[in-house]
Amino acid sequence: MRILILTQILPYPPDAGPRVKTWHVIRYLAESGHRLILASFVREEEQAHIPALESLFEQVHTVPLRRSRLRDAWDWMISQLRGRPFLVVRDYDPGMRELVHRLVGSGQIDAIHIDQVSMAQFVPWRGGDPGEPDSHEVPMRANARPLVVFDAHNAVWKILDRMKGTAPLPLRPVIALEARRMRKYEGEVVRSSDFVLAVSEVDRCSLLEAAEASTVREPGAEIALDGNVVTIPIAVDTDALQPTPRPSGSYNILTLGTLHYPPNADGIRWFLREVFPLIKRQVPGATLSIVGKNPPGDLFRMAHRYPGDVTITGFVPQLEPYLSKAAVLVVPVRVGGGMRVRILEAFAFAIPTVTTTVGLEGIDGIPGEHVLVGDEPQDFAAHVVNLLRDELAQAKLAMNGRRLAEARYDRNEVLKKLDLIYGERVHAST
Repeated sequence: MRILILTQILPYPPDAGPRVKTWHVIRYLAESGHRLILASFVREEEQAHIPALESLFEQVHTVPLRRSRLRDAWDWMISQLRGRPFLVVRDYDPGMRELVHRLVGSGQIDAIHIDQVSMAQFVPWRGGDPGEPDSHEVPMRANARPLVVFDAHNAVWKILDRMKGTAPLPLRPVIALEARRMRKYEGEVVRSSDFVLAVSEVDRCSLLEAAEASTVREPGAEIALDGNVVTIPIAVDTDALQPTPRPSGSYNILTLGTLHYPPNADGIRWFLREVFPLIKRQVPGATLSIVGKNPPGDLFRMAHRYPGDVTITGFVPQLEPYLSKAAVLVVPVRVGGGMRVRILEAFAFAIPTVTTTVGLEGIDGIPGEHVLVGDEPQDFAAHVVNLLRDELAQAKLAMNGRRLAEARYDRNEVLKKLDLIYGERVHAST
């Protein structure tokens, strides 16, 4: 099949959760013999990575993505006037719409793979764009409508709904309104797509809930969507991600994540404010490394309370130096959806991990066997302290996590479900 891949971020290098997920899907489809065309937004700093994609794609098309506070303010006003989610309006670009419609209108595209919900607005849907009653469909030749597959990295509306509980009080009504609008929009995208890929059963249920809520139908009538929403977990490459040797006697705690993503920043704030002080009282030599792109300024102010003990690196090109000195990885997620790629990668790297119930959501890890889970500051801190003091417990957790990654989340096994949607594989993956 000739598949048009629509991505909101350039899917290379696979150095963050969304890119990791998309990169493995693209590799699998290419190795399966499908012919791929990419239409992606690209940021200025990503331009240098475009050539690395040309070996997997017949064609690579990019549209510059530019954001600013002034542009965001304008898009927010437009979203309020039109009643559409801000996260969708912010990513609208007429150049991307024209590009996608031209490619699909050629009649040469067999399938459209929508990577993340904001890219759905560029698809020439039959009957118009979901959530946009005044749009017009693009003329296509008879029987030329491509298969449409919506790859939902998260149930975004559910993340927003959960954020209401942790956001500052003045922002809660704003977030609640965005959650309602996103729920309606995501539900319409789900109903309009031929197939929907969810990364977990929790997300699958949330997406179906959104589809049901956005459906106008006679009382008691049902919509047959259940079989069209397929759960395919995020995959990792366990051949490439090998166990990382770690030194004995380390008291270093590591956390990873893109820090302009609000749920990640919220979790680190919670950890620094409520958990790390409890750890320091019991293990005075404990240190914390915060690794991730675009850390907000308030994290640096919080870190100043622990001079020499808390390091904030920003983006780093190589994780190995930080993984190799860490005794434990912490993933303090309080709100979120989908799956935490950094937990799967920690399992593959054989790094003992502590997270929350939300952090483990969607991952078949057993608390106490593959990972430790704590939702209250005292419980979370106690798990970290126990691991810092017990290297045998570290080793056991690391070994079990690695086995789970190999058995349940390796890319060559997980992504076979894509064959149910895109047909039999042409040849074995390499």
